[in-house]
Amino acid sequence: MIEQELHQYPFSLLSEAGQQRLHQGTDLAYFEPDDIILDAASTSEYVFVVHKGSVAELDVNAPDGRSQVGVYAAGDLFGAISVLNGKSRYRFRAEQQTLCYLIPAALFLSLCEQEEEFGRYFRQTLAEKTQRLAERREGGVTLAGFMLARVDQCMREPLVMPASASLRDAVQALKQHGVDSVLIEQDGHYAIVTKTDLLTALVIQGQGADSALSAAAEPHLVTARPDDYLFTALTRMTRHKVARVVVIAGEQVVGVVELTDVLSFFSSRSYVVGLEIEKADDLDALRLASERLPELVEALMAQGVKMRFAMDLLAALNGRIMAKAYEMVMPAEQQQACLMVLGSEGRGEQILKTDQDNGLILEDGQDWPRCHTDARRLTETLLTLGYPPCPGKIMVSNPQWVGTSSEWRQRIHDWAGDVGGEGLIHLTTLVDAHCVAGDSRLLEKLRDELFDRCSGDDLLLAHFARPVLQFATPLNLFGSLKKPQHGIDIKKGALFPLVHGVRAMALQCRIRETSTLSRLQKLVTVGAMEPPFAEDLGEAMELFSELRLNHQLERLHGDAMNVPDNHIVVQALSSLERDLLRDALHLVSDFKQRLSRRFHLEY
Repeated sequence: MIEQELHQYPFSLLSEAGQQRLHQGTDLAYFEPDDIILDAASTSEYVFVVHKGSVAELDVNAPDGRSQVGVYAAGDLFGAISVLNGKSRYRFRAEQQTLCYLIPAALFLSLCEQEEEFGRYFRQTLAEKTQRLAERREGGVTLAGFMLARVDQCMREPLVMPASASLRDAVQALKQHGVDSVLIEQDGHYAIVTKTDLLTALVIQGQGADSALSAAAEPHLVTARPDDYLFTALTRMTRHKVARVVVIAGEQVVGVVELTDVLSFFSSRSYVVGLEIEKADDLDALRLASERLPELVEALMAQGVKMRFAMDLLAALNGRIMAKAYEMVMPAEQQQACLMVLGSEGRGEQILKTDQDNGLILEDGQDWPRCHTDARRLTETLLTLGYPPCPGKIMVSNPQWVGTSSEWRQRIHDWAGDVGGEGLIHLTTLVDAHCVAGDSRLLEKLRDELFDRCSGDDLLLAHFARPVLQFATPLNLFGSLKKPQHGIDIKKGALFPLVHGVRAMALQCRIRETSTLSRLQKLVTVGAMEPPFAEDLGEAMELFSELRLNHQLERLHGDAMNVPDNHIVVQALSSLERDLLRDALHLVSDFKQRLSRRFHLEY
């Protein structure tokens, strides 16, 4: 009798006929403790599914005491990759009295060939494997579909009126249709009028009810595409402090998504934090809202939210906290300045709060005698909000990271001439700059200067890219994961070479985006990277970030024993996680070789 192990995923992908062939062709075998079920470098005649007992997966090339890669228990499958690749990389040994189902290799290969979904599961890309990992987590299947909701699944039909309509017409239309906004089209462009805009025009500005609707319209729209993720719309609402996005396909408005629509799809927890940030009218209220971010991070991760969504949302919320702090601390009359965040904050890739990395650009000729005093107050304020000081003093409290546009341009040229010293480090930090408050045009002009000076300088770019080779990828000579007791440094060995390599290519190609995932997309657009490789690098980065974040959360709760920060203990990972990590690190090794050739690092 075939038990439930052969009915569960991935065997549930088989058709009814495939299930019948599987059941008819499968046998059951018994193994004593220490029996070698499948040896390393040998050809496997079967795919094994554990029914009872446990099986150890062993790396025969590892030192004694560090050879165990994983353990398979009831319901776990092993040997499939061995059948597909022709031989086994590891040894599989029974740890106790064990019963395994034996699926003949010929039958397994036949099912993979004839059953498309079943075969794809075992030949999947890194991106697909990562999705499977998310779906295996508690709540992951439900939330995976939840997070993949698209904008066009919940947008409502837009209410469009002529620009010549009156304010009275708009009020009547909003009441009739039960909506909160109306769009007007004028000269091929759209603008929006909300209930708040109508109240402002009628009550505060004193306009008459017969005034033209166009007088109350806001021409700058926050938009989304129909095929965007709904979570993206939520992030844009948070970042731009609005309660709706306008959905545009091509140049045509096709819908509107209101905040209430989004909340019908998502748990309101994330937006509640955003509302608390927006409602904060003093630093104490802002601090209380800021303190809820770790709770939000844990909630998102516990529910299996895809890492890129979590990074986008947390970057938007952190950006709003810093912007509010800037507005509260800096004099209202000093508007001709740009507060930029740098490093991982600039890339939008920091989930838990990290060191302050920021700078301030002033308009040339601006009169701000108390600038450095106010900048120190901002640094102190961010400290109270939970953002630790930067050990390298890359903060607005340091005069070296505050200056006029002209002073910043001179710094770029000075740093570019000092690639053997700190100049290279400062350039690397500045490449990731992102405006969170003030006039973003100041930063964009500075970015142009950065590109003009650096993007065509091959010698500088070679020095810029060289640090990707500084840290070894934690794989041994046989391509297996290294397994030191203190763990592998996921930041140095995996995240840094990937992020910095993409950053170097972005600088060379004059890509303005700062997040690694956005840079990868642009590199594909400009023809600097093939789409499949860029997709796999993006998935690898998300995997590294998630493993690192999970360890940081364990340390936050004191559950990480004595493992250093940024270190991942391979032995503590599941079999699937180890498989994913190994594949992802091989991608990093491949990427480093490509970078070496591109920037001539071998010289």
